[in-house]
Amino acid sequence: MQSASAKVRTAAVILLCGVISSGLQAQSHDSAHHEHMAEMNRRGAEAMGFDQQNATHHFQLSKNGGVIEVSANDPQDKPTLNQIRLHLENQAKQFGNGDFGASEHTHGRVPPGVETMQRLKSDIHYGFQATPAGGKITIESEAPEALAAIHDFLKFQIEDHETGDSTAVH
Repeated sequence: MQSASAKVRTAAVILLCGVISSGLQAQSHDSAHHEHMAEMNRRGAEAMGFDQQNATHHFQLSKNGGVIEVSANDPQDKPTLNQIRLHLENQAKQFGNGDFGASEHTHGRVPPGVETMQRLKSDIHYGFQATPAGGKITIESEAPEALAAIHDFLKFQIEDHETGDSTAVH
C-alpha cells in the first residue's frame, strides 16, 4: 500500500508530466503555425508579385458577395502599390474565367468554395477598382449557391491570412 505522501508525489509527477506535454504540444503547434504562415507568404509573393510583408489583405462578406482588398503598408512604396493593382486587376479577370490558380498556389490547396465558383462562373461577376493604397476586387452574384461559395472562399481567406476581419455578412 502506498502512503498518502507517496500518492501525493505520484499525483504531482503525473500533473507535471501533463503540463510539460501540453507545453511541448503548444510549442509544436506554434512552430507548425509559424511555418505555415511563412510558406503561405513565400508562395503568395510568387503568385502575386509582391512581398506579403509589404501589404495588408482584407476580406469582407456582403449580402450580394464580398470584397478582396489589398493595400500597400507604405503608400510611398510605388513598386508594391503598382504590383498590387496589376495583380488584382489580373485576378478579377482570371476569377471570371474560373481560374483560381494564384489562390491555390498561395494557400497550397484549393480554397473552399472554389469548385462551386468555377462551376457557376457565369453567375458571378468580378470587378476591379484601384484604391489610393492599392486595389480591390468586388465579387457579386444573385445565385444563392454561388453566394454561399463566395462566402466560404472569403471566410477561408480571412482565416488563412489571419486578417481579423469579420466573417459576418454585412
